[in-house]
Amino acid sequence: MSPARIALVGDRSTAVRAHERIPQIAARYDDVDLHWLATTDLVPHEAAAFDGVWVVPGSPYADEDRVIDAIRAARIGGVPLLGTCGGYQHMVLELARNVAGLAARHAESAGGGGGGRAAGGPASSALITELACSLKGRSGQVDTQPGTRASAALGERSFERFHCSFGLTVADAAPLVEAGLVLSGTSPEGEPRVVELPGEAFWLGTAFQPELADAQPHPVVDAFVTAARERAEAGR
Repeated sequence: MSPARIALVGDRSTAVRAHERIPQIAARYDDVDLHWLATTDLVPHEAAAFDGVWVVPGSPYADEDRVIDAIRAARIGGVPLLGTCGGYQHMVLELARNVAGLAARHAESAGGGGGGRAAGGPASSALITELACSLKGRSGQVDTQPGTRASAALGERSFERFHCSFGLTVADAAPLVEAGLVLSGTSPEGEPRVVELPGEAFWLGTAFQPELADAQPHPVVDAFVTAARERAEAGR
């Protein structure tokens, strides 16, 4: 049986701990074949040819537009899609721009100027903003919504490791929820920590970094790999 081909979208760097951990985690599976896709070399539509796409931490990315387009191609193609930390943030941006119709940008990109096609105009606004309380290097509680993928993977409550200073706030999430986004995991205060889309295709983003957990493979990663395996077995 052919291994599940998983694309890792991001600019690989030895300075990003997650980039070192992900291949180590993948090595625990004997039926997973990883392919790193640097954002400057990324051909977005080719994302749909993989069995799974993991948009990894390490933003701002060298080419934000290509990342957004690759996420869109995977979403439309029904490819299992996982985003962690910066990857989660850009999955939210893609949905905002291409489903909710928002001229959304990331406050971190280009020094807060947006850096993408949706940035710069008067209608453009930062959707991913600097958090009032940074989660960089912190652990925190995540409460899940019953009946969601997050709940199936994490249980009713879990404690996760974060490494982010930017994110989506519950106040800014309202138009995305109207467009179909599910806030399936939140902080005790109700701030988004896990988002997903309903339906058969695996689409899940986490503000935390499951790849940094001590116990591996993390349940979120395991659920993603299972979805990629199923796509591979179905012959894409």
